Amino acid sequence: MSWLEVIVLGLVQGLTEFLPVSSSGHMRIASEVFFGRDPGAAFTAVSQIGTEVAVIVYFAKDIWHLFTTWLRGFRDAEVRRTDDYRLAWLVIIGSIPIAVLGVLFKTQIETVARSLWLVAVMLIVFGVLLGLAERYGRQTKPIERITVRDGIALGFAQAMALIPGVSRSGGTITAGLALGLTRPAIVRYSFLLAIPSVFGAGLFTLPDVFAGDGPSGVQMLVAVLIAFVVGYAVIAWLLRFVQNNTVYVFVAYRIALGVALLAALSIGAISAT
Repeated sequence: MSWLEVIVLGLVQGLTEFLPVSSSGHMRIASEVFFGRDPGAAFTAVSQIGTEVAVIVYFAKDIWHLFTTWLRGFRDAEVRRTDDYRLAWLVIIGSIPIAVLGVLFKTQIETVARSLWLVAVMLIVFGVLLGLAERYGRQTKPIERITVRDGIALGFAQAMALIPGVSRSGGTITAGLALGLTRPAIVRYSFLLAIPSVFGAGLFTLPDVFAGDGPSGVQMLVAVLIAFVVGYAVIAWLLRFVQNNTVYVFVAYRIALGVALLAALSIGAISAT
């Protein structure tokens, strides 16, 4: 893997991880268009560690508070009745589906799921679903009112992102809006929900990333650092954006990119594999 490829993919990862446009899909597309190859699911998963470190740094106080509240809840009945204790458990519960499905379908995720035909279709289909959720979701429920049922549903929505083109944040935002959550609430929960699953995926696939003609250890570290810096800036921007704006701009972008990708594949401009 060349240094240019490492830098470009690190930038793409940082820019797209938190937007509902599919970072894994963009990594797959960018790598094929500019470098004529697939960087592999392992490279994508490990580079996401950089963006999740950005989440930990950005939300350090919130995360520490949830963690300590969760621990205190084991011995204090009063703490177990708080919204923060329940939210901490919901993050844990919501992380289970992607962990289980990621292990069960590891081979398919690393092979057939990376076809650009599938990426294009998922970009369009889940773009339309995101638009419908924005249009018809009540958006009245704050983050404190997320239920266990909501947490499980959002966990399975996040797990759909194992297919490039779906988008982890896009899946959770779509499901969250459909469940009546406000945009700021679901985006914030989506950030928290991603931490255990993305770190788990990165560590799980770390041995695979250096196989074959993959990156060196130094190159992988640089990609992670780039993703961290860019991802941190995107977090701050996205939280401000969703306060006063709809997600229709992302819907339009997803559909346009999906259609353009289908056209490029149809005329043989790029290879699907």
